[in-house]
Amino acid sequence: MENQVLDIKTAERMASVSEYFFSKKQKEIDALVAKGKEVISLGIGGPDLPPHKDVIETLCKYAQMDNTHSYQPSKGIAPLRNAFAKWYKEKYNVELDPATEVLQLVGSKEGLMQIFMTYLDKGDKVLIPNPGYPTYRAAANLSGADCIEYLLKEEEGWLPNFEEIEKAGVEGVKMMVCNYPNMPTGTLPRRDVFEKIVEFGKKHNILIIHDNPYSFTRNKVRLSMLSIPGAKSHVVEFNSLSKSHNMAGWRIGVVVGAKERIDDILCFKSNMDSGSFNPMQMASVTALELADEWYDSLNEIYYERQEVGYKIMDALGCSYSKEQAGLFVWGRMPKGSEDCFTESDKILYGCGVFITPGGIFGSQGNDFLRISLCAPVEKLEKALAKIKEFKGIK
Repeated sequence: MENQVLDIKTAERMASVSEYFFSKKQKEIDALVAKGKEVISLGIGGPDLPPHKDVIETLCKYAQMDNTHSYQPSKGIAPLRNAFAKWYKEKYNVELDPATEVLQLVGSKEGLMQIFMTYLDKGDKVLIPNPGYPTYRAAANLSGADCIEYLLKEEEGWLPNFEEIEKAGVEGVKMMVCNYPNMPTGTLPRRDVFEKIVEFGKKHNILIIHDNPYSFTRNKVRLSMLSIPGAKSHVVEFNSLSKSHNMAGWRIGVVVGAKERIDDILCFKSNMDSGSFNPMQMASVTALELADEWYDSLNEIYYERQEVGYKIMDALGCSYSKEQAGLFVWGRMPKGSEDCFTESDKILYGCGVFITPGGIFGSQGNDFLRISLCAPVEKLEKALAKIKEFKGIK
């Protein structure tokens, strides 16, 4: 009896969420590997390449100092906030006051949870894209808010249909989440669409949350929603060094917007964390100062990988657009296919290649599969060969 585990119920809010799909799937993959089966995972979008060598050198330099190991401000150190403001000006032509309009985050995923907890009460409504990043829904549910889906449709270019949204009703809607370049569909950012989103937010007094981590990856149109004139009154934008600088494990992100929004989020955040390790923040300054050659060299690698990604989609019989940004290739399954989860499992258990079922991003993704390009060309080609063999393709 003395070793009997306490029987305690989880909070009611936990009923609205489940373990993250990739966390659960990794357990299946680990079990297969433990049985001696080789598995090539083309699932999660975790960059497999290292940061720039200068970033690593800066990290090492500051980590060896005696005075860099204390608690850090929740807001982020001034050099990093200054670097983010300069980066936004140079890359997006957006003016930011580093003292009041920039808030460093322990990853943008954490930041999304913080902004939902800052502004949403039980019964508030938040517009969530379908398909969309699962964390949007999970964070909104944990805050107690009601998720109102707005459907992104392939035939409409995976863009918001504001007429449909308004027809469904926007009473009680407090926030709207959007994400371009889009994940999972790879849809490119467009200035005219950003203008419509900002106009929609102003018309209905809705706070727009723009999640923008993919603007440098396989994307030649770098665009911040805050570059739209007057956007700062109704828009906050999240960004991250995870994808653009191969620093996913570092957990360095940022939210930018009007002083009032930053102050509100900081009020919540300062009670939750004590900031990131100082040497990581100083190294992030170095990352943000890298010239465009850094992004160009990364994209050369991803463009080479995408060609193999297209071949994998062809082998699966999927149709897809070649106008996609980000770390993935998104494709529609052929007619007559079983549901995406069954198709994904067939491939995993049939030939040891894991491909993400689009349904994890919402019902609008049920007919789609997604391939991560976070693997060397050699591994992608090996996955292609395994799929071809499984499918009987010569």
